[in-house]
Amino acid sequence: MVQSLQLNIIPFTAPVQEAGFAFYTAKQDGYCPIHKDDLNGAIEGLVDESELHYGNWLYTDFAPAKENAIIISVNLNECKYFAQHYYRHLIRTHFKGVADIMRKNFTNEIEVWFHNTKSSSTKFKVYNQFTLKVQHNRVTEGPELVVSFDGTTKVLNKSIAEIHNFKTELYNWINCNGELNRWKYLTDEQKLNHEKNYPVVSNTLKPHFDIAFDVPDFKNRYPKYFTLLNDFYNNYLNTDAFTAILPLSADGFFKPNGLSVQRINGTSNELQFGNGVGVEPKRDLKRLKPYKPVPKPSNVKFFFIYHKPDREHAVKNIWQYFKDGYNGQYPFPKMEEYISQPFELEENGSISFDNIDDAVSVVQKAIKNKDRLPDTKYFAVYISPVPKWEKDPKRNSIYHRMKEILLYEGINSQVIWKENISKPAFNLFLPNIETAILAKLGGVPWRLKRDTTNELIVGVGAFYSITRKSKYVGSAFCFNNEGIFKGFDCFGANDTDSIAGSIREAVGKFIASNYKATRLIIHFYKDLSKKELKPIIDTLHALGLPIPVIVVTINKTESKELLAFDTSSQKLMPYSGTIVKVGAKEYLLFNNTRYEEASAPTDREHHFPVKISFFSDKAELLDDPALINQLIDQVYQFSRMYWKSVSQQNLPVTIKYPEMVAEIFPYFTHDKLPDRGKESLWFL
Repeated sequence: MVQSLQLNIIPFTAPVQEAGFAFYTAKQDGYCPIHKDDLNGAIEGLVDESELHYGNWLYTDFAPAKENAIIISVNLNECKYFAQHYYRHLIRTHFKGVADIMRKNFTNEIEVWFHNTKSSSTKFKVYNQFTLKVQHNRVTEGPELVVSFDGTTKVLNKSIAEIHNFKTELYNWINCNGELNRWKYLTDEQKLNHEKNYPVVSNTLKPHFDIAFDVPDFKNRYPKYFTLLNDFYNNYLNTDAFTAILPLSADGFFKPNGLSVQRINGTSNELQFGNGVGVEPKRDLKRLKPYKPVPKPSNVKFFFIYHKPDREHAVKNIWQYFKDGYNGQYPFPKMEEYISQPFELEENGSISFDNIDDAVSVVQKAIKNKDRLPDTKYFAVYISPVPKWEKDPKRNSIYHRMKEILLYEGINSQVIWKENISKPAFNLFLPNIETAILAKLGGVPWRLKRDTTNELIVGVGAFYSITRKSKYVGSAFCFNNEGIFKGFDCFGANDTDSIAGSIREAVGKFIASNYKATRLIIHFYKDLSKKELKPIIDTLHALGLPIPVIVVTINKTESKELLAFDTSSQKLMPYSGTIVKVGAKEYLLFNNTRYEEASAPTDREHHFPVKISFFSDKAELLDDPALINQLIDQVYQFSRMYWKSVSQQNLPVTIKYPEMVAEIFPYFTHDKLPDRGKESLWFL
């Protein structure tokens, strides 16, 4: 299967190889700080280091020399970090007056916004956002320009001068006559011209100006991004004016080939079910049955938790679907046929409440007093009368309190919003619901068709709680590639000692299981600093295990910054398992359902790639291409083990599962997860 890949990266050459620049030892507003090391020794004999700011810094505005200037000749091909500052200056200067709005983002790259007249309204203007990032020697042997589309942003049509008696603490970004600045950092000049200052519409501002929240678009985004990037290139970059400052490659966007593009072995897609091998769970689970049904004890009693007005419609319907199957236009089998688990409703065991606001107290009391049989698992199906997007914080918290009450009483649960049950396409919900039920009860819906390998892998994922204004991380570890996880836990994002402690526990259990630990692999949601890694290394040494640690950084969000398109395909998405090298130890991995030419992914299955990078305390290990391929293949394998849905995911469960724990647990009233909560997939 041949594909023609194109990256959103354009190679270019230095406009001049060497030039003189004016530098100053005094720090000045608007000047770019340049570290002495970024000049590769060019300052020797021209300025004494004692004259530099803090002994390290010079400053330049890249303009002709002024008083007290120190002229230094700089080779742009050799002084790459200085060159990046210079190229950003050239780009920023060029787009002043060209872009409608411009700013430097948090990594100092240039963002340019252009008015999208088709999507704007009388209340707001919509802007298409593009980022121009300069880098060196990532995919070519010279400087490169990464061109990314970052979505759209709304800006109010009313200026701050036209908005009266408003809580100004709700403002964040402001369009100040084409320059973005935060409200709290507005300059005196900007404050004197509020008729030129227009608030950027955040989710916080939307309700105050009667602007609807954005509805997620699950369509294939590849064609949209491809068109926008190419139009931007043709209209603003492939012009005489721009190529005069940055001589772009005549070939335009870079087309990788050779060793920089690989594809994971086709057998990596194969999944083992109970009665054979398949590739797509949404089709094959029904046909081939689960890999492992619910383990002992075999007795499982289901009961419902519901708001009394929902009994006649929502509760009875879902009961009927579980017991007899869904008999609409697209039938779905009963639970016993689909996941090999008989649906037995506990006699007189369901719990109902009259008032939504009393739901938690009613359920808590009923669960405490519930009679339970020995050797029996109990499973709650909570028909929620409250949608996920409920604005009332008290009602919104009911979901978390229900999960907590049941979990701490040793009962797993499945939450279904009542309105979903009446949807014509509810048959599409049932495979996901029943797969999750099977996994929560300890069954294995499917596993990878691979020889079992014992490997100590720790996953760390994160979730930012908007209401708590802080980030939490979840951790989990597994001992093999069967997808059986242990040791779920949750901590504050900066609590590296607790993360190290959970890893110590994982290593101990791994060794107690008579496995030999030869290395520790950590799947982390962000780059792990040496400071964050130190307590983990110290933990291993304290255990008498000086084994190497390999950190696989897997960006939680899909990569929009770096993309590849298959220009030989109408839908433009590369094949599943495609690996593109985009840096020394950086790769794009495409996880989707385009396994072969005949594959027909749904709109939701056109995933953007994940970006993967590697770090190890034994750096020489990462020079082995075979090991890198093995580690990437491992990430791909774990993306196939997601049991909340029968659809292919782009993130591995080593990141996704801990993230899901971190999303829910901070809302619990208990300080620690119960032991049972550390050993089961209650959060699916």
